[in-house]
Amino acid sequence: MTENITITNTGGTAIDGWSLVFTLPGGQRVTSGRGATYSPASGQVTARNAAYNPVLAPNASTTIGFQATHTGDPAAPSAFALNGTSCSLR
Repeated sequence: MTENITITNTGGTAIDGWSLVFTLPGGQRVTSGRGATYSPASGQVTARNAAYNPVLAPNASTTIGFQATHTGDPAAPSAFALNGTSCSLR
């Protein structure tokens, strides 16, 4: 399976260095990714900015993605937190 995630800074100040935390449903495992580094490969995963996209200006966005295998639930993660703050999903 392939997932794409767009991270948008809806705040009024730039974010310099970001990490996005989400929990993969049981049986899912990240096998490769783009736009971020991912660790660990399953469970509660943290995606950290790549060297080329650490800054998100106000109203700017970046798209990251990963490929994963699954032996269980194929659903997408249901909650995300950027630098410790809950994100709204669209």
